[in-house]
Amino acid sequence: MATTRRVAPFAEFGRQDVSRELGVPAVVGPGQATEVLRNGQNATVSCAEGTRGRVYAGLLAYEERETDLTELPATRTHVMLNLADPSAAFRWWRLPADGVGLARLEFIVAHQVKAHPMALPHPERLDRHDRCAIDQLTEGHLDRGQYFVDRLAHGVARIAASRWPDPVVVRTSDFKTNEYARLLGGRAFEPVEANPMLGWRCASRYYSDGYREGFALECRALRRVRDEMGLTNVIVMIPFCRTMEEADRVLEVMAEQGLRRGEHGLKVYVMAEIPSNIILAEGFAQRFDGFSIGSNDRTQLTLGVDRDSETLTHVFDETDPAVTQSIWLLVLRAHSADRSVGLCGRRPSDDPAFTEFLVRTGIDSISVAPDSFASVKQHVAAAEQDPRTDGWSAPAGIRQDDIVIRER
Repeated sequence: MATTRRVAPFAEFGRQDVSRELGVPAVVGPGQATEVLRNGQNATVSCAEGTRGRVYAGLLAYEERETDLTELPATRTHVMLNLADPSAAFRWWRLPADGVGLARLEFIVAHQVKAHPMALPHPERLDRHDRCAIDQLTEGHLDRGQYFVDRLAHGVARIAASRWPDPVVVRTSDFKTNEYARLLGGRAFEPVEANPMLGWRCASRYYSDGYREGFALECRALRRVRDEMGLTNVIVMIPFCRTMEEADRVLEVMAEQGLRRGEHGLKVYVMAEIPSNIILAEGFAQRFDGFSIGSNDRTQLTLGVDRDSETLTHVFDETDPAVTQSIWLLVLRAHSADRSVGLCGRRPSDDPAFTEFLVRTGIDSISVAPDSFASVKQHVAAAEQDPRTDGWSAPAGIRQDDIVIRER
């Protein structure tokens, strides 16, 4: 969608949110929005003009362009989808994607389960109000844990079935403590952290006494999808895994719940968000079957900038040389260990030059929101036809001849 006329915006807000994959225009970090906008006022929200969302006064005219999916070029680099909402999965089934590169488990927990995983087996720790709400929510389930498993499994299964038999990479829960606390019953189980972004999240939770039972419910749901429903195209992905010791402990907990890497074809990926994932890539490659670069956290932790800070938006840049060099290095090290690498993030949707850069590294897959799939597919095809075009060069210490687009 593109506007047919351009006027000066009365507000230029933060970067686009993942809501685009739900088909809802949104901007993040709205700054003075509450001062400028008034109830009942007409405004146009545009997420079609690059890396920054814009809000215009009034209702702007726009034009729609149709793309014939049968005319999209074939590419060696897999172009996949980011999906969050199971109810929207079949909306996009006609897209000739190579699978789902990121399915977010926490969306299903927040919108379909609605309760904190630990609140279900431990109602004795809840106050009266939350305990009554949990009883109403799980009515008809003698086993409250089974309620969680049923809801989560059905949500994951809808996404997996919509792309069968192509791979669907399901990321285990990626809530921060402040987000977990907002779930029903969550306050009883979550500490108050000064910096939840760098706190008790993801892999560090999965083997800890404070969340191990909750992660077991996640594993039971994923095992049900794969073993009982037969959707073996599901790949499990572990986010924010800081050390190899953490990796070993998480894989051990998964195995205890019947999710053993390599058994029944199960693949387990790790998100490459932390510098340690790059520095020790060879070690992580021994424990996981592939890497997926989460571009937001990758940039945040490489540059040491809070991705949610409105003050530092000018510093947060996925194309900074420190970030791009880390991507080059991961691809090289992972491929030397015969492991795949993908990237899931917004930047390829907004920046054809960044897509070209990713293709030139030899990355295996790029995962984007459904609404930008067609354009990214075309940009990938163009980059593959001439992977050494100007605009990006290999970082210092990496020979151009080392970069290979692998046959698939």
